[in-house]
Amino acid sequence: MDIRPEPFEPPAPFPRTVPPSRLEIIKVMFRNPLELWGAPSYSLPYIQVKFFGRLTTIANHPGLIRHVLVENAANYAMQPIRQLVLRPILRDGLLTAEGAVWKRSRKAMAPVFTPRHARGFAGKMLRISETFAERYDAAARTGEPVNIAVGMTELTYEILADTLFSGEIATGTEGFADRVDSLLHNMGRIDPLDLLQAPAWIPRLTRIPGKRALSAFRKIVSDTMNARRARMTADPDGVPDDFLTLLLRLEGPEGLTRDEIEDNILTFIGAGHETTARALAWTLYCVSESPHFRLLMEEEIDRVMAEGRDPVEWLEAMPHVRAAFEEALRLYPPAPSINRAPIEDDQWTDENGRTITLPKGTSVLIMPWTLHRHVLYWEKPRHFMPERFLPEHRDRIGRFQYLPFGAGPRICIGATFALQEAVIALAVLMKRFRFDVLAGERPWPVQRLTTQPLNGIAMRVSARPA
Repeated sequence: MDIRPEPFEPPAPFPRTVPPSRLEIIKVMFRNPLELWGAPSYSLPYIQVKFFGRLTTIANHPGLIRHVLVENAANYAMQPIRQLVLRPILRDGLLTAEGAVWKRSRKAMAPVFTPRHARGFAGKMLRISETFAERYDAAARTGEPVNIAVGMTELTYEILADTLFSGEIATGTEGFADRVDSLLHNMGRIDPLDLLQAPAWIPRLTRIPGKRALSAFRKIVSDTMNARRARMTADPDGVPDDFLTLLLRLEGPEGLTRDEIEDNILTFIGAGHETTARALAWTLYCVSESPHFRLLMEEEIDRVMAEGRDPVEWLEAMPHVRAAFEEALRLYPPAPSINRAPIEDDQWTDENGRTITLPKGTSVLIMPWTLHRHVLYWEKPRHFMPERFLPEHRDRIGRFQYLPFGAGPRICIGATFALQEAVIALAVLMKRFRFDVLAGERPWPVQRLTTQPLNGIAMRVSARPA
């Protein structure tokens, strides 16, 4: 007999049943785009609607997604509204660059993020996570609540700084989470002028408060580059052979420009850790409301650590920990939308012989937020059920119904890095502590580039018995 409790349903907007007015669309897109989508987006394989007078295709069908992101990816550019939001922040970083610039950057960075190279970071990830965990000792003694969203931002930043930049980013951890929050809260929102696709040179008044945070990040990047260049000149043989040095050595006519290097460093410092940080916070929250599965995770963590397994093996040796993280990625995908626009007219035919036309220049939205909660592809799509990602069930999940890292040529370059980092961090934290959500705490997901908990997640920390 199955005595498991009913799975936890974490907070999220319910599908709209009444289409919004134009004015409401503008308000909701600025406030929180996750609240915009109606029932058809969660129940139909694809939809074509007029959005501010422009045809928009919402693609949920795995075959259509495969067509756009893989089979005919060369015919799809970044969607203009997405670029109007992201390019002021990241310019020609890997997330926003296109064409030859993107190809140069992707090729240059690929060696650092191969699975084999990423596994080499496991020891540092473990050491940093263990040191970071000590910060929660006081909270465990006093019962003082902690904002786990801030904590995970700090942890993932420290891991990124040490693994990719050898700890030589020109800023410390203190206040870093606040600067990231200010940058994304003010710069990572869709301005009404973006919806109208007004030219980029027209100022977006809603983003003015974020300019200071962006300038601060740009200065951090510039100072980091200058300090490493000085080391490379003074001691060429003693300089760390890391991601930062790799990029700086690529500067030149055959490689990357100085501005492209700066943009990519900013992308990784400002956003590279952000996706993992948000997913870790959502994982700890969902697990705290799922005590049955948390117990399975704790037993698994205790057993693997007692065996003395190398942390490089934890990703495979801890399937329950990995499953919890992957389920949190499903419910709260860090990148909630993937936006494309056909360069030339395109068509796609489904399994029933129905053909849809994707005209040149129109919008194609592939939204992990709705896809991951879609009634056609998931059992109890709104519930936290990590069991679906355990090895014995994983083959039931189609490749193009689960897109936490995207797909195709532009798939997230750091996917293996992020999964390994997450499992190690969760194992270290959950070995020492239990994180319990405060009574009445219902963190609300909002889209600010990533899927963030509005106002963070307050949790209480307690030490686990030895």
